[in-house]
Amino acid sequence: MAKHNWQQHPTSKLRIIGGKHGGRSIQYSGDKRTRPMKDRVREAMFNLVGSAIKDTHVIDLFAGTGAIGLEAISRGAASLLMIERHFPTARIINDNIREIGEEDVCEIVTSDTFFWFNHRFAKGLVELPDRPWTVFCSPPYDLFIEMESEIKSLIESLMEQAPKGSMICLESDQRFEVDRVFSDTAWDTREYLPAVLHVYHL
Repeated sequence: MAKHNWQQHPTSKLRIIGGKHGGRSIQYSGDKRTRPMKDRVREAMFNLVGSAIKDTHVIDLFAGTGAIGLEAISRGAASLLMIERHFPTARIINDNIREIGEEDVCEIVTSDTFFWFNHRFAKGLVELPDRPWTVFCSPPYDLFIEMESEIKSLIESLMEQAPKGSMICLESDQRFEVDRVFSDTAWDTREYLPAVLHVYHL
């Protein structure tokens, strides 16, 4: 039987930074297609979000390693939905969820994010809690350029349906002009180059 990619990289681990699981290690595949948010950027993102993460329903649109979603749960989020299209990576995320004992509040959907949006969310087939949402959108940076209109549509639809008190958190690079793409909204933007973080409070 072929081994999963992560077994070929036994030292590939990430760390949950803060909250009740702070310091715990989680497995990471080491696959170059999965770009983990650097620890300093993840910490900066959660410093921007602050205590507002508590008791929210988190939606991680491009879960990758799962580190952002699990960090959110560690810091007090009530529930978590992660979307990850790569099956081996999704299996590793499930392993990490079980390892920290958060199976009851975490769900992972193995799907392309845009397919999930167009064929599930946009058609009203996804049931989400009434409590405020925290939406994380941290895809490969090129997607913000190559699929700008699709990301705009996705984020605007989430904004329209999100309960009051929700937050949208984007991680891009400097090429993405958030104030041009979302011209009717005011974002809190901070640079941690090459990453640029954008947070919007509804």
